[in-house]
Formats: sequence, C-alpha cells, structure tokens
Amino acid sequence: MPELAPRRLILSLYGLYARREGNWLSVAALVALMEDLGVDSAAVRSSVSRLKKRGVLDPVRRDSSAGYALSEDALAVLRAGDERIWSRPRATAADGWLVVVFSVPEAEREKRHVLRTLLTRLGFGTAAPGVWVAPGTSYEETLAALERQGLAAYTEFFRGDYLGVGDLGARMAEWWDLDALAALYDEFDDTHRPLLGLRNPSPREAFTAYVPMLTEWRRLPYLDPGLPLEPLPGDWVGLAAGELFTALDERLRERAAEHAGPVVHG
Repeated sequence: MPELAPRRLILSLYGLYARREGNWLSVAALVALMEDLGVDSAAVRSSVSRLKKRGVLDPVRRDSSAGYALSEDALAVLRAGDERIWSRPRATAADGWLVVVFSVPEAEREKRHVLRTLLTRLGFGTAAPGVWVAPGTSYEETLAALERQGLAAYTEFFRGDYLGVGDLGARMAEWWDLDALAALYDEFDDTHRPLLGLRNPSPREAFTAYVPMLTEWRRLPYLDPGLPLEPLPGDWVGLAAGELFTALDERLRERAAEHAGPVVHG
C-alpha cells in the first residue's frame, strides 16, 4: 500500500472524531493523534495549512485552545460520503443509468474543469467526450453536490436504460477502468486482510490499524459508484473487499475510539 498523504488521514480523523465532538479538534489533539499514526508535527501543520487554504478547515479557538473545524462545505461532503463508505449501496441493472451533459459559456470556461473534477470525484464514467454516466441511483447525490458548488444550472440530466448494440459489460470497462479498480480492491484486500488476525488489540493498536484502513477504503466507493453486479466480471473483487472492510470496521472502530477519545478531550 502506498504511503497515505497526511491530509487524507486528517480528514479521516475529523470525520471520525471531530464530528462527534461539536466539529472541532484542538491543534494539540490533532498533532498527538497524527503522531500515533507516524506523521510528525511539521507535516501535520503543513497539511492543515493547505486544507485551510482550500476551504476545508476553518481556524476556531475554544477557551484558550487553538483548533480547527470542518467548513460547512466539507461537512456536507463528509455527510454525503457516509452512506457510500459504510452502507455501500449498489445499483442493479433495473435502476438504469444516469447521464449528465453540461454546457458552460466560454466566458466561464474555468467551470468546465470544476465540473469534470466533481463528476470524476462522484465516480462518473465517460461514455463519450462530454457524456458522463453513473448508476441511475446517483441522481440525488449528484444534484446535491452540483448545487453546493453552484454548478447545477450548467447541466442536464437523463435517466434510462442502455440500448446500445454492444455488450454492456464491455461498455462499462470502457466507461470505467475496471482493471485498475480491481487492482485497487486487490491491494486493499492484500494490505488489510492480515488485520483480521488481531486478537483483542489494545485501543492504540486498534487506532493505528483502523484509521489508515478506513482512509484507504474511503476512496474506493467513489471510484466504484455502486456499479451493478450483473454486467461486471464474475466474482467481482469489490465484493470481497467490501466484506473485509465491514468486518474490520465492526471489529476495530469502537476500540480505536477508546484511544482517540481521551486524546481529543485533552
């Protein structure tokens, strides 16, 4: 598994522990938790500075302590991600497909990149240049994300069945890089399956295992936006990886919180 960027670990910590504590972590608590994950304070402060510039974290003082809170936009993104990460909703062939096209005036062409980036982050594939496709169940989440960014007015939505003459599974492999996605699922499984061997881990052991595991998993439900199983290759590796995540989440999450809680509360 490649080394995880500190900013990704920080977002996991905020998603797990800040939201249950009034959406705030002190700088001291964040540095201590990140040091437990093998990240030194200089890297933490540098990453926090970048997240602040990107509008993800807002500086907030409580009593005499410096700290940061998630911005409203960041909170909304994390809330939207909760269902994908923990529930892993999966479409069926009967749900059809959501197709999105957009048109941006030349005077606002910078928004084209923002739109492409957002649709990619939401897990859309590209059926043709400028034609974006996702499972039909993605409409509400996609519309909400576009409205948060003020981009919905540039888009048109269509939902229906695939009526092409080609094999749908072959088409999906063109719209999404299924080989690369399968390799990421395999990597997740190979890296984290040994954690099933942890027997009665200490809170700190659970924390140092759980947070990186969750951080690595978080991106996968976006790269695979609940693609229907029927057209996917048999024994789709995403199923085994998802079951592994669920097993480790159930085994480690609360134990990890036993370590994080006292640090968060100082």
